[in-house]
Amino acid sequence: MPTDTMPLDRMRLDKWLWAARFFKTRSLATQAIDNGRVKLNGERVKPARDVKPGDRLDLRIGEVDWTLTVQALAMQRGPAPVAQALYAEDPASQARRQQQASDRKLAASPAAALKGRPTKRDRRQIHRFTGE
Repeated sequence: MPTDTMPLDRMRLDKWLWAARFFKTRSLATQAIDNGRVKLNGERVKPARDVKPGDRLDLRIGEVDWTLTVQALAMQRGPAPVAQALYAEDPASQARRQQQASDRKLAASPAAALKGRPTKRDRRQIHRFTGE
């Protein structure tokens, strides 16, 4: 049983994802692993699989893809700066995430496709355009 004085060399994958703040709860991390959204060293694994420093993780959270290398392990969930020190993101993954974010900003909002009646702002633009 590890104590605070003994350094960790392995820990459960779901617990590490929770401690690194990728998921708000361990049960959400477990669900993501069970659904195949988390791969450890390129293969699908179970939530109880041990993760150790140097392992590579591929995560898909929503529409965002992450490629990470585990740098450290933590027994408990800490503040965001501490959690960010637990992993290193691949530069290609970081560039891909930023590109995905900019693509989402430029995409039309889903509400625009479901429009029914024009809003007050839309009516004003229509009146300006038609000259009424």
